[in-house]
Amino acid sequence: MYGIFTEMPDTIPVVIREEKPVRTAAVSARIIAAGIVIAFCYLASSVVVTLLVAILLAYFLDPLVVWLELFRLPRALGSLVVLILAIALLFFLGSSLVSRVDQFGTDWPLYRAPLRTVTSSIERRLNLLESRVNEISSQPHEPRAITITELHPVRDALLRNLGSFYTALFAATFVPFLVFFMLVAKRKIWHETMELFPVSRRTSVKIALAEVSNMLRSYVVGTALVGLILVLASWVFFWAIGMDFSFLTGLVSGLLNLVPYLGMVLAWIPPVIIGLKQFHTVTPFLGICGVLAFFHLMAANYLLPSFVGRRVHLNAVSVTVALLFWGWLWGALGLLLAIPITGTMKVICDHVEGWEPVGKWLGA
Repeated sequence: MYGIFTEMPDTIPVVIREEKPVRTAAVSARIIAAGIVIAFCYLASSVVVTLLVAILLAYFLDPLVVWLELFRLPRALGSLVVLILAIALLFFLGSSLVSRVDQFGTDWPLYRAPLRTVTSSIERRLNLLESRVNEISSQPHEPRAITITELHPVRDALLRNLGSFYTALFAATFVPFLVFFMLVAKRKIWHETMELFPVSRRTSVKIALAEVSNMLRSYVVGTALVGLILVLASWVFFWAIGMDFSFLTGLVSGLLNLVPYLGMVLAWIPPVIIGLKQFHTVTPFLGICGVLAFFHLMAANYLLPSFVGRRVHLNAVSVTVALLFWGWLWGALGLLLAIPITGTMKVICDHVEGWEPVGKWLGA
């Protein structure tokens, strides 16, 4: 008995001293790995974003390819047909949009005068407020000379977004090929992915991948359907009130209305700018803002939960953090990819041992 009591104080402290450094090292390794992944996503943003966009488009077009397979059409040929039809549709929409943008650029001087009047009025009010503040502080200030420069929105936008145009051109070059290869080799890629895992875990991996597939397809198809509804509703509304460039304004405003939280305010900007030439009172602008706010609330509270919310189980906090992070990392494309990326992370965490609490937090 004496020997037993003398050995226990020697063994217990050793176990406690060994577990703490191991846990600290594991946490440090995870932090370093996360930092490496974030750095890679930032430095290789063109490649990563192109790949993710291609994956989303492949999930969007895959049901059409499967439908063509029901008519005994080979998958390779069906993928080619679906991709050509999608490119033709995008080309038609793009050419229609370019013609309307060109017409808007021709008529831009008609809109520049009301914009200059509004900015001059705001500038006068700010100067009046500043002068009153200076009188209260009783400190003399030299008057500032105000110079109003001529606006060149198209030229300034081109110069400011050269990097974004290069990224878009890079993506437009590779995305069709990636989508085609993903559609053709879908079953082979699925089989080879299963081979990466041991036999004992393939069932859980198969379930997780199936949930990811259903979530991504539901998100892409549901968001596209809601976006189409918003564009059509905005177009009809602008056409009914007689607004110029009703299709172009409805397209831009409807797509901006899809942006979570900020979409309602962003959707106001295009019709307000277009309406400055036509409307000279506050009442029409209040009506436009009210109708667009109604569209946004209907989409956010009824349409998106019905078409997307059944598959993408994310809480408001996780969605907001994801939009902030991926928007900061990749800009506008980050806002587009934030929700599917976060939804995929949640599904993976739900099926990986030890990461279940993270999945529950993302969907709580």
